[in-house]
Amino acid sequence: MQITSSYGVELRKQNIPIRQTLDVYRSAVSYLVEIYAQVWEELEGILEAKKRFNEAEHLIHTTKKNQARFDFDLRFPKMPSYLRRAAIQHALGGVSSYKTRMGLWKKTGWIEGKPRLICGNHAMPVFYRDVMYREDEGGKDAAYLKLYDGHDWKWFHVQLSHTDMEYLRKNWSGKKASAPTLERRHKKYFLRFSYTEDVILTKTPVKEQLICSVDLGINTDAVCTIMRSDGTVLGRKFIDFSSEKDRMYRVLRRIKRFQREHGSAQAKSRWGYVKRLNIELSRKIAGAVTKYAKENHADIIVFEYLETKGKISGRKKQKLHLWRKRDIQKRCEHQAHRNGMRISRICAWNTSRLAYDGTGTVIRDPGNHSLCVFQTGKRYNCDLSASYNIGARYFIRERLKPLPVTERSLLEAKVPAVKRRTSCVYADLKELHIQMETLKVA
Repeated sequence: MQITSSYGVELRKQNIPIRQTLDVYRSAVSYLVEIYAQVWEELEGILEAKKRFNEAEHLIHTTKKNQARFDFDLRFPKMPSYLRRAAIQHALGGVSSYKTRMGLWKKTGWIEGKPRLICGNHAMPVFYRDVMYREDEGGKDAAYLKLYDGHDWKWFHVQLSHTDMEYLRKNWSGKKASAPTLERRHKKYFLRFSYTEDVILTKTPVKEQLICSVDLGINTDAVCTIMRSDGTVLGRKFIDFSSEKDRMYRVLRRIKRFQREHGSAQAKSRWGYVKRLNIELSRKIAGAVTKYAKENHADIIVFEYLETKGKISGRKKQKLHLWRKRDIQKRCEHQAHRNGMRISRICAWNTSRLAYDGTGTVIRDPGNHSLCVFQTGKRYNCDLSASYNIGARYFIRERLKPLPVTERSLLEAKVPAVKRRTSCVYADLKELHIQMETLKVA
């Protein structure tokens, strides 16, 4: 399995014509988009991508059929060939996407939402190695970029962030990076390097697997449980970055007071700061979950399939809107695959509502929503009970799936709760394991 990872290295502030280069590249993309939109019927008939690209490149190099080459050379003099080809590829992708969306819009017959042909507003150049980008042999935290200074394309010496380069040297030394792409974030410019790895994911049989079942929550960021296929719990961990959440909620209270006095139109930058705090929190949660699973040699990380539909209302509406559950799972999936672990998801229905010991529904503590009371009067952590149920549902599904129909029906008759996956709990997995061992001996 191939996994692609990327990292952005900040360009230190200095007198280099980044903005001029970006404007020239986007103007070239916009010009090419207009040309290819006019001759798209001719290009669309070429099914092979490489031949289509070659034909698109010949269009701006041919003077007998049209005057595109003459205009292109006048508007963008001495543009490097690799940068021109990157602009051609971006323009072809933009026109192809527009034509596809337009066809779907016409087919549906909608009046509103007509697609627009977007030119090079957000195009970012790629600095191909040796011709657009060269590493500085003398300085470790520097490089050479070929930029447009308003008159000609020249090599400029740029300084790179020392901390970013230290991270790359520590984690990616010896691995070849692809050509860096320029990007702009938070009014700063970065070079984003991409790395591709070949990873072999674990193929451990279900009966020998160790899983890390994760319950993502709002009060507690994540509760992890290391579990075997027979239901043996080998470890538990509560992951909660309370200081980071307190900082974010403090900023939210400041925004509330600010909007009350000055209005919401002037609070855009403050909301951007909250968004960055929330993204950093999701990074820390994902890193902590993957680290705990790796330390315990887990083969699979199991999550709930969380999908919130409809309008969110209630007292915790803002917390639910800020809950980056999908982003955390996506980051965990990437990091787990890099370490050879797999990701699985189960149905989230009733994982927190049902007690792990099979005694029925639980009652949440109104004072502390993380705690609950079982039907037997036992007080327990609700998120920990849910993590038990998540791991149990995964093993029940994976152990029953490969069995013959007759054997599966016999087990379902002895443990009726496993017939309906949305009501399975940890106690059902224990009972199912006992019945499977008894059937095996018989």
